[in-house]
Amino acid sequence: MTTLGAIYLPQHPPEALREVAVAADRAGLDELWLWEDCFLSGGVSASAAAVAWTERLRVGIGIMPVPFRNVAATAMEIATLSRMFGDRVLPGVGHGVQDWMGQVGARAASPLTLLREYATALRSLLHGEEVTVSGRYVRLDAVRLDWPPAAIPDLYVAATGPKTLALAGEVGDAIVLSGGTSPADVATARELSGSENLVVFVPALPGDSAGRLAAAREKYGHTFAGLSGRPAEIAEGVQSFAAAGATKVILQPLDEDDPVAYVRWVAEEVRPLVG
Repeated sequence: MTTLGAIYLPQHPPEALREVAVAADRAGLDELWLWEDCFLSGGVSASAAAVAWTERLRVGIGIMPVPFRNVAATAMEIATLSRMFGDRVLPGVGHGVQDWMGQVGARAASPLTLLREYATALRSLLHGEEVTVSGRYVRLDAVRLDWPPAAIPDLYVAATGPKTLALAGEVGDAIVLSGGTSPADVATARELSGSENLVVFVPALPGDSAGRLAAAREKYGHTFAGLSGRPAEIAEGVQSFAAAGATKVILQPLDEDDPVAYVRWVAEEVRPLVG
């Protein structure tokens, strides 16, 4: 069965998240994904609050930019969330948007080298290993978590281009594909990465919303505008992504959409129609 989720956009204030998370939980939404876009909400703090406010909802962090945090700090955060909430927090990492990384003085000359070193060390730390490494970007001296996860969480890695997709398939358990990705792009990503676990963000709106989606595609330079129409039409679109290889389809609203109404729509109207 395809996992169906929704995104809570960080363009909404952090204090509005509780109502959205509770509504999603009560409506039976599979997963709620949060973005750590610069310079909006913190992904770790927001996800921790969301799972604490809810009973069964799984919360994805999509994604934590690796230049932002020392890898040991990220491992500590993920391990703490995992020990507190089990598999309900889904940690995602990526090399980040390079312009934003430049704004904070953390732009790497080789984002792929950083991501490889970081993800490799992160996985070892989460497995409870002592890590000593002296890489181009990651340097650790006999670091071991005192409280490693009781169960190792899957590591989600964001990827777009062919080189990043190939790397993500090597160092991650699952791959996160951004909004604007088409079903054909999903099939290509699966082939390039070799991964069988792909999460794809898909802009999707109810009713006659094709014009709004087209405007957003133009604004952000996407190749795929998204899905719109009746719940059955949205579900059919979701199935096309699943057929292309996506294991999780996470529907994405636009900034001006009511986030509470949106998660209820995904869970109550679209989810029952998706196999």
